[in-house]
Amino acid sequence: MNPLSEMQLDALMEIFNIGAGRAAASLSQIVSDEIALSVPQIKFVPASEINTALISFGSKPLTMVEQTFSGPYEIKASLLFNENNTLSIVRDMMKSQLDLEDLVEFEEEAMCELGNIILNACMSAMSAMFDITLNSTLPSYSIGNSEEVLGLLCANMDQPMMMVMHVDLAIQKHEARGSLIFVLSSHSFHNLLVHVDQYIASF
Repeated sequence: MNPLSEMQLDALMEIFNIGAGRAAASLSQIVSDEIALSVPQIKFVPASEINTALISFGSKPLTMVEQTFSGPYEIKASLLFNENNTLSIVRDMMKSQLDLEDLVEFEEEAMCELGNIILNACMSAMSAMFDITLNSTLPSYSIGNSEEVLGLLCANMDQPMMMVMHVDLAIQKHEARGSLIFVLSSHSFHNLLVHVDQYIASF
């Protein structure tokens, strides 16, 4: 069930598209490669259905950088990659010639830095267009199988229904696939709609 009106959905998709585009541009500069984006999706799903069926990673091990953005509402934002692509991304970030196995000690710090840049680039679009301030937690890094990592997306959010904004991204030369996922609780969703309606009314 989609509780958004057509105008609300269009406005939210426009904002999400701009944010995802900024995130992709930032990532492209960091890894010096073209980034392809899927069509963004906005879904309303029970917390119990935030699992591997939500995104197209299957059962592969994942890495995830996660931050929580808070202000008028709270959004849990995550950047996910297949684990087997992560070290090659780190090597590009560091402009390093080291072998992949020698980069393991830098993995968490580098990916947290990457996630911080990408997630903040995306959320800054929403902040600017709604003229609000969103504060963020420090990024946290997780590695695990898909079920474990995706389970963290709704941890500490005791809500029966959540809004999930999701876009897939691909780094061409690495054949690396990732996802940007933003999860809102029911309470935060209703607060977000207040700003969406104000945004619509401004035109």
